[in-house]
Amino acid sequence: MTVTIDRTTTNERVPSPPTRLSLTPASPVPGALDGAWWPRSRDLLRELPTLTDVLDARWGRITRVSVNPAHWPVIPRKVPATGHMVKVGWFTDEQDPHKLILLSYTAGRWDLLVIPPETGAAAAARLMAAAATVGSLLTASSLMASETATRNAREDLSREAEWETDGGLPQWRPEAAPDRPPELHRTPELQGR
Repeated sequence: MTVTIDRTTTNERVPSPPTRLSLTPASPVPGALDGAWWPRSRDLLRELPTLTDVLDARWGRITRVSVNPAHWPVIPRKVPATGHMVKVGWFTDEQDPHKLILLSYTAGRWDLLVIPPETGAAAAARLMAAAATVGSLLTASSLMASETATRNAREDLSREAEWETDGGLPQWRPEAAPDRPPELHRTPELQGR
């Protein structure tokens, strides 16, 4: 049996998928965040170049990025971007674990909420809208905590509805059972009268 391997290589680059980014509209009212970024992975070498390509055109060349290592397994010292290198730093206690700080020589600093890659589309859309709200004072971690609480409440309601449809304990209401004797409906303080 003969195996033929095609060793033809191409120099064509596969285009990156669009950057999932939501930015706060320009406003004189400051807020805690300047928007949100929803990366597709936790790989900064792969994710940062596409983000900086989008932001370089809007905010000027991004020269430095700071992250909290809580959600990034590997933090490179430098990341190649189009035409330049971006230096990457990290802080543990000083920086919100859900925030990315971007610095530019020409225009200053921006803070973005980093939405975990595994977040569902509906939750990510809510988070992106909340982080891009003009004048919002909610921090990145408070937005994530709020979304977690919302998700947990929805899951609890869903489990309860599923339990009841699967034959769980029905809710008994006295008004739903008119054939029962009235003494079963009396409260203890009324029974002595």
